[in-house]
Formats: sequence, structure tokens, C-alpha cells
Amino acid sequence: MHSSRVPGTARSGRIASLDGVRGIAAVVVLLYHHTLVARPALEQIPGAWEWLTQSPLKLVTAGTEAVLVFFVLSGLVVALPALRNGFDWLAYYPSRLVRLYLPVVASLLLAAAFILLVPHADGQVTADSWLEKRNADEAPLSLLLGEATLLPETYTLNNVLWSLRWEVLFSLLLPVFIVATRAVGRHVGLAVFVSGGAMVLGRVLELDALVYLPTFFLGTLIAANLDRLRAWGASVHERYGGWVWAALAVSSSAVLITSWLARPIAPAGSQVSAVLWGLAGFGAAGLIVVAIVSPLAERLLDSPLPRWLGKVSFSLYLVHIPVLATVAYLIGDGRWWLVSAVALPATFAVSVAFHAAVEKPAHALARRVGARAASQPDRSLVPTAG
Repeated sequence: MHSSRVPGTARSGRIASLDGVRGIAAVVVLLYHHTLVARPALEQIPGAWEWLTQSPLKLVTAGTEAVLVFFVLSGLVVALPALRNGFDWLAYYPSRLVRLYLPVVASLLLAAAFILLVPHADGQVTADSWLEKRNADEAPLSLLLGEATLLPETYTLNNVLWSLRWEVLFSLLLPVFIVATRAVGRHVGLAVFVSGGAMVLGRVLELDALVYLPTFFLGTLIAANLDRLRAWGASVHERYGGWVWAALAVSSSAVLITSWLARPIAPAGSQVSAVLWGLAGFGAAGLIVVAIVSPLAERLLDSPLPRWLGKVSFSLYLVHIPVLATVAYLIGDGRWWLVSAVALPATFAVSVAFHAAVEKPAHALARRVGARAASQPDRSLVPTAG
């Protein structure tokens, strides 16, 4: 039955279903890192790792691909207010940077404190594992300050900060994205095709900028064409029913993880695998489109649990690795199942505390800073962070 409610609308003017997408994506990243802790043990069981990563189960732990969903989301929600007349750039820049950097610095301080409390001793986790190679065993001031700038390419105090580096770059380059989006006009299909080509080329050549910046651009294209997309979605839904969105959700999910599903015939590192991985951004964008135009997806994503996960998603994203690494070094990754049993509830508890103590005050400060810098101080123009 056709819903009379326009998909994607929300009580506060936000696209409420996208908060649910953000929350689910954060949980997928969380579960992905838990599988990396378990990997040394799972690889000792014939076929276990392949079964987990080369089947549709990969959707539950597609962490790197979930970050692409975050990038499309940021491209959409950050660009949306900037596309409107009267957008105040004087308010945008300081408020956006405060909104991103304060929680980042707090997460690094938290990670450093955890390392002091539970030293990352040699032999406590599997040699050459993700835990040992990607998580610092000490937290000198130089490392903390370096990662707090979000300038390095890799991060060991808080591994997820590599993605915040791209969020900051996109935020700084937002005027370029807005100009490019307006220049595209109604040639959206061509822009999507060029973006896809860039993402594939980026994976083949191992140039991250060609992968991630076009992914943000897909989000800005959605923002610029949001009204047309909603109208098209309502027309399609009334004519064909909800199965269209189910098919788009399934196909987008498949594209998102197709490089994993193809591993038996296209091993990691091969050109074919790189091409398929480059297409993952299309899968991420497709899922965002479903969340906007599908009435069923809107209802599910705006239900209490996804909505709550979306509320704490940024905090959950920032704190889960410090908590996971601490518990893993305390218990040992040989007992990965016990690590997860302890770390999962601990992560959500720390996320709630971090959201209350850091993220909400950062939001408030960002608004105050933006208002002071604004050319019209009474206007609230602080975009939602991705």
C-alpha cells in the first residue's frame, strides 16, 4: 500500500531514517574490528574465516565499506544546508571543525589513558595480528599530538581516525563540492558515471583521494537532487510497490561487498578485486537512496533502537577501538569470545558516557562558536556531522 507520508521527512526537519543508517553502520564497524581480534583463532579452523568474510554474512562485518556509507552520508547532510540560499560560511567553518576535532582529541586522551591503565605488553596478543600491528603499545605526547591533527595517513592510538582525516578534508573542500554539484545540473547520470570511474581507478592505482572524495560527491549529488529523488521515489513506489526498494537494497548490499564475495575467483590484490572494490561506493549510495525513498526502510530505521544507535554513533565509532584493544590486551586474543563478551557491553557503556560528557558539549560549543563567527549571529547554520 502506498504511504501518504513523504519518505525521508522527520519531526525536526532532519532525514530521520539516515540517523538509523548511521547507527547501523557504526555497529558494523564495531563488529568488523571484533572479527579482526578473532581472526588469528578463526584462521586455525579450516574455512571459518572464509565462511565469515566471503558469504553474505560479510554485510554484518563490512567495516571498511560501512565507512563509505558514512562518507556518502556526510556528503549529503553537510552539503544539504550549504546548497540553500543564505548559507553562512563564516559560521560553518569554525563550528564544523570544533564539532569534529573536540571529540577526536577526547578519544585520543581516552585511548592514552587506557594504555597507561592496561599496558600493551609483548606476547599478550598474537604476533603480527591486527591488534599488535595497528594499535600503539605506548602513548607518547608526540604521537597523541600528531594524531590529534588528523594529518597522518595511519593511526595507532585510535585506528578509526583515518576516516576523520577525510571528513575534515571534505569539510574544508565543501565549497568546491558545492560548485561542482551545481555545475553538474541535471547531468546527474554522467556525474555518477565519472565518480564511479574515479573510485575504480583509485582502487586500481591505490590512490585514496580518488576513492573517497568521489564517494562524498555522490552524497552531495543526492543532496542537490533530494526533492527530485523523493518525487521519483513516491511515483515508483505507487506504481510498482515496495518490492522495487527491496530489490535495490539487495543489489546495493551485493555491490557493497562484491569484492569479498568474489574472493574465490578474484583474490585480494588482483586487478579484478580492486575494480570490484571500487564499485563499493555505488553500493553505499544505493543504500542511502533506499533509506530516503522507501517507506518501509524509513519506518524501520526510525524505530527506537536504530534511532538511539544513530544518536550515539559518532561516540561509538570513536571509542570502540580503545575499549576493544584494552580488553583484548587484558584478556588475550586467544580467548576472543571472552574479549567480545566483555568489550561489547563496555563499549556501549563508554559510548553513552562519551556522548554525554564530550559529544553533546562539543555540539553546544560548536553552535556557540559558529554563532559568534556568523555574519548573522541569530541564524543557526551548523550542519550535522557525519
